[in-house]
Amino acid sequence: MGLLMSRVLVTGANGFLGRAVCTQLQLANHDVIPLNGKREFDLTDKKQVFHALTSTKPEKVIHLAATCGGIGINQEQPGKFLYDNLAMGMNLIEGCRQYGTEKFVMMGTVCSYPKHTPVPFKESDLWNGYPEETNAPYGIAKKTLMEMLIAYKNQYDFNSCNLIPVNMYGVWDNFNPASSHVIPALILKIAKAMDAMVDPEITIWGDGTASREFLYVTDCANAIVKAMEVETSPSPINLGTGKEISISDLVNKIAQIMGYKGMISFDNSKPNGQPRRCLDVSLAKERLGWQAETPLDLGLVHTIEWFYANKDEYDDYYDYI
Repeated sequence: MGLLMSRVLVTGANGFLGRAVCTQLQLANHDVIPLNGKREFDLTDKKQVFHALTSTKPEKVIHLAATCGGIGINQEQPGKFLYDNLAMGMNLIEGCRQYGTEKFVMMGTVCSYPKHTPVPFKESDLWNGYPEETNAPYGIAKKTLMEMLIAYKNQYDFNSCNLIPVNMYGVWDNFNPASSHVIPALILKIAKAMDAMVDPEITIWGDGTASREFLYVTDCANAIVKAMEVETSPSPINLGTGKEISISDLVNKIAQIMGYKGMISFDNSKPNGQPRRCLDVSLAKERLGWQAETPLDLGLVHTIEWFYANKDEYDDYYDYI
């Protein structure tokens, strides 16, 4: 084993993205300190955050912990989504400033963009309107933290980076239908319908016309490690593939890969969310030397294969679909 590069604290290390980031950090020979949720340290508590920093002594911090999920849970818990994300981020940024952390990497969200942002979304568009209403509190919390990083750079010369990923998917994704995002929710829904055997049918939220861009989790993790390693500013950097797909086409693609032959219907009474999401990712290539490598079809195959290999863990979720 070679010389360790940096001692890196990763919040949300046991989560979907956290697992991938920790793996990529270890492959790059960094010393990883995983922080695994409120059972270890409550990041909404300022004193616990500073205790976490002084007890683990990191040189750099990657903040991935978040309270997040799909449209349904965003609508049910807007206050919690705003408070938790704002409190965690503010406490960590101020704690890292006081402790003297060499670099702080924060994950923002595409939900911060205004509802009717011209496609492709450019980082300069972030303050040109109000976010899409169904997940605005989450997006506003992350947008506020972005401004905090810029202010801390101006006043304290605080070294940070703010990354804005599109919808992620991949192995270890969250398949709980109460809080999952688009792709794992569709995979689980189709798997249940296929197991039913008799007249399989699935119903999808919205009318299927909304478009989304999807980034495979390992590609995102690679971008995060690069952002930690190279010189950056707190100005936001989009992470994505630069390619969008309609929800209708996505459903059909997943159904084809899984071999689903049943009915597909759309519930127009449910919200579509933001009409379109597709990012301009030129800054990521320019500043980080990074671009996504995993095509959507291949990423979906990997994700579906992983789901079936771990399907027994998700049997309890079938009752909630």
